[in-house]
Amino acid sequence: MFPLPLLQRREVEAGVIAPLLEAFAREVGAPRAREIVAGVVRELAREAGCAAAEQGNTLAHFKATVAKWTEGGALELTVLRDDDTALEFDVTRCRFAEMYARLGLADLGGALSCARDAALIEGFNPAIELTRTQTIMEGATHCDFRFRAQTG
Repeated sequence: MFPLPLLQRREVEAGVIAPLLEAFAREVGAPRAREIVAGVVRELAREAGCAAAEQGNTLAHFKATVAKWTEGGALELTVLRDDDTALEFDVTRCRFAEMYARLGLADLGGALSCARDAALIEGFNPAIELTRTQTIMEGATHCDFRFRAQTG
């Protein structure tokens, strides 16, 4: 079995999650249904971070995870800093956002993709801090990812 690139996986997931979310929304209301889905997605991301950390959980190891995010041109990055204590980059093109918009799910993209990032790094290594103030998914011109390894 060949693993799908991340962008394709997210598209398959969205095709399953969107109709489930609509059905749940009819039963428990849209806000509660979104809250449940977002919680599940965050927990899956945290678990993925824990699994990735089995190969090592330093910032250097995390860079391999970031490389998977960009496979197939899914993200275009401008790296601002890459050293032992920080990885800082801007995402200047996000094909995840484009895909969710194409599917008519732009309003779900943040919950299905962007919300994973903080939970992923928490599972990977809580001593690595992520700061991000904006995303393309929310309408910004770029996403500003700043990962810093806490020292001391």
